[in-house]
Amino acid sequence: MPPLTTTSAFDLPDRLLAKADPELIAADEQHFAALATGLAASIADLSDRLAAERRAPGGTGEAALNRDLEVHRLATRLRTLRRFGLDLCLGRMVRADDPEPVYVGRLGLTDGAGSRLLVDWRSPAAEPFFGATHADPMGLVSRRRYRWTRGRVSDWWDEVFTADGLEGHAALDDQSAFLAGLGSSRSARMRDVLGTIQADQDAIIRAGSAGTLVVDGGPGTGKTVVALHRAAYLLWSDPHVDAGRGGVLVVGPHQPYLSYVADVLPGLGEDGVRTCTLRDLVPEGATAAVETDPGVARLKAGLDVEAVVEAAVRFSEEPPRRALTVETPWSEVDLGPADWAEAFDAAEPGTPHNEARDQVWEGLLAILGDGHDDVPPDLLRRSLEQDRELRTAFDRAWPVLHAADVVGDLWSVPAYLRRCAPQLGPADVRALQRADARAWTTADLPFLDAARQRLGDPGASRRRRRRDALVAADRARMADVIDRLIEADDDGEGLVTSLRQQDLRDALVDDAALPTAEPDALAGPFAHVVVDEAQELTDAEWQMLLLRCPSRSFTVVGDRAQARHGFTGSWPERLARVGLDRVRVASLTVNYRTPVEVMAAAEPVIRAVLPDANVPTSVRRTGVPVRYGPVAELDTVLESWLAAHDEGTACVVGAPSSWTGPRVRSLTPELVTGLEFDLVVLVEPADPGGGIEEAVDRYVAMTRATQQLVVLTRP
Repeated sequence: MPPLTTTSAFDLPDRLLAKADPELIAADEQHFAALATGLAASIADLSDRLAAERRAPGGTGEAALNRDLEVHRLATRLRTLRRFGLDLCLGRMVRADDPEPVYVGRLGLTDGAGSRLLVDWRSPAAEPFFGATHADPMGLVSRRRYRWTRGRVSDWWDEVFTADGLEGHAALDDQSAFLAGLGSSRSARMRDVLGTIQADQDAIIRAGSAGTLVVDGGPGTGKTVVALHRAAYLLWSDPHVDAGRGGVLVVGPHQPYLSYVADVLPGLGEDGVRTCTLRDLVPEGATAAVETDPGVARLKAGLDVEAVVEAAVRFSEEPPRRALTVETPWSEVDLGPADWAEAFDAAEPGTPHNEARDQVWEGLLAILGDGHDDVPPDLLRRSLEQDRELRTAFDRAWPVLHAADVVGDLWSVPAYLRRCAPQLGPADVRALQRADARAWTTADLPFLDAARQRLGDPGASRRRRRRDALVAADRARMADVIDRLIEADDDGEGLVTSLRQQDLRDALVDDAALPTAEPDALAGPFAHVVVDEAQELTDAEWQMLLLRCPSRSFTVVGDRAQARHGFTGSWPERLARVGLDRVRVASLTVNYRTPVEVMAAAEPVIRAVLPDANVPTSVRRTGVPVRYGPVAELDTVLESWLAAHDEGTACVVGAPSSWTGPRVRSLTPELVTGLEFDLVVLVEPADPGGGIEEAVDRYVAMTRATQQLVVLTRP
């Protein structure tokens, strides 16, 4: 944690001595001293409360859940306070109707007397700090933003919105805090930019959660920043999105992206948000290969995944065609097609196939029980469950199914695929068959996910039977113990006698020792889902996400011009095709990341194939022109850059590099999506080709650069 107290909260370099004038920062110094005291007290209080909660009995049921939620809440806040210290403060603002500055922080904080030290950045009171512009000051006279380095203020900027606001401020800087921050070196993790959120971005962050909000913008417009801060804002402000209702899932394009943004949400005080890629949603995704056959990928993406999987499952739910005679020690009962149909109807609608087995079995037992009115139910059940012929018939009629088997059969049994996807022609069916049915590719993942959702847990019935057996054994054991206690009780009254009550006996069974399934943390349902780089998703992949968000509350982030396989139509048209009809589109048009010099080279690349591409306007210049040369210069370029820069990161796109290390990465065009680097070296063939995919790859790679772009060509 940065230090809470120092000689001064400010550590300004010599070139900023004018900003160290006590008349300018004395009020801040005084407030930071009070903030340090308030932080220390709050940390001590939270530590004590957290320790007390952890020592308290866990309880059961809702009480246990509430206790766990409180422990999580206290621990999360304590971690945030300890991590940032005074860095919690983002800046201050002065309203026209109140000369007392309002300090804005990552969290809200008060002192022991209840006086406000910081207002939470997500609160309505803090909105002008981010949203005020000269066109709409939102009641502000001035705004001050801080840059923190190792727990002390290393720079600060003032913006004034009225003539009266000039009093008490240093001369205004040529660049705002936001633009000045963009010029700093990059690292392997996304920088903390909360203090420099701009008005257009803040308006999107604070939009409501109902329906689908599309954040549309070109490279460098801050789409990812907006999406992640929006997730934190909704969790804090919207009761429909809190953890108790499912919380938030953030879906990124690849693992490098998840690593890059890993610190953002914890830095905003939200460490309970689930993050993943589409691959992570199914176990097979970890080893699935990229589908290299574009025809196969296109066919699978065009299928109605849910309909195909439903047909496959229904094919396996087939009752016997001939009557089955079930013999018991008391009589014989014939099970005909009508009886099996009645048993099948016992499965409740919406119950996954494997989990409905017990319901169908109970339906069969009820039908068979109708012919044994005089037989004790327990004896009859025991007899029927030991009937191998009945069990075999049932297992064939309603078998335990595994997702991998169901999907694998589609790609290895042509007749099965034709039945489940009758719209496919003979040539299409042949094209989708493969020798190794389980040689999974990324195009299979939506089918595996839909099958797993439709089938449910294959071990559910087995675990339930085992659980019932263990509970019965425990009850019998406890009953014996209780009977012995009652026999030894002298007066036959009081607590020991009360143990005769069945509910008290059941309470003595240890539920924690009973077998349970490991929960799937990514199965949902989630209250809100954030999807970054959404322009690449197929209809089938969208279904994977819709299954996890019944509320249809989405933040969709993307750029049509960065779709490698093209993107026809508008966002509302695209999303309506997958079932999202309440769609709002918010556009970001200012490129804060990519310098003018780089965008001037990148824009013609994308306009050559997409004349109507939403190319944003850059607001930064570096004075460094784009450099072109042969690929033989790769080592020289990297060596020179590393020697001249002690900080920052570089990336070679399109070719492996021997310089790969902590500060230099080598990635394919697909894996640089969503990332940024000080230096980008794009290695391209002598003839890049004229297709959309090649142009998008070049455009995306070029616009990752925040300082310098070098384009090297192979011979």
